[in-house]
Amino acid sequence: MAIKPEEALRLIAGARGDAICVPTMTTSPAWRTLAPDDLSVTCIGFMGGASALGLGLALARPDRRVIVLDGDGSLLMQLGSLATIAGARPRNLVHVVFKNGVYHTSGSQEIPGGLAVDFVMMARAAGYRDGWSLGDLDDLRRRLPSILAAEGPVLVELRTTLAAETPVTARGGAPFHEQAEALRTRLRGA
Repeated sequence: MAIKPEEALRLIAGARGDAICVPTMTTSPAWRTLAPDDLSVTCIGFMGGASALGLGLALARPDRRVIVLDGDGSLLMQLGSLATIAGARPRNLVHVVFKNGVYHTSGSQEIPGGLAVDFVMMARAAGYRDGWSLGDLDDLRRRLPSILAAEGPVLVELRTTLAAETPVTARGGAPFHEQAEALRTRLRGA
């Protein structure tokens, strides 16, 4: 069973409260539509950087929940970030990995290990406080409030289908430096 990414993102958007969100790659087009005015910065153009960016935000703003909306291919590009995040132990970080087994943005080539990669096991082994693997939307709906309230770092692996759009096929967005400055300005006022 697999979840449509857009449905998972809709649930997360509705439950995020005032969290800072870091969507990346195939989560970004739907996120821009679902949460156009939220506190977020999209991690596009530096594949694998969402988890490190999320860690920096979590450490800089321990008063806010930080939700990283990562891709399985992206996380594999910077797998060492799991150990770095675990070592820093940010209590406010929720790391959501959208697992579809491919590099969807670049043409849907299979990632090393495909769907057999177990990100929850890797996160726990690195030192994350907890982790879950979910493939059912109703299960995500039931568990999401407790996941977002959990003491981090925690990782949620969502078994998903392919997203309807990718950053390559979607229109819109802003360059990263503009997003970062807008987020910095908004956080100063919040």
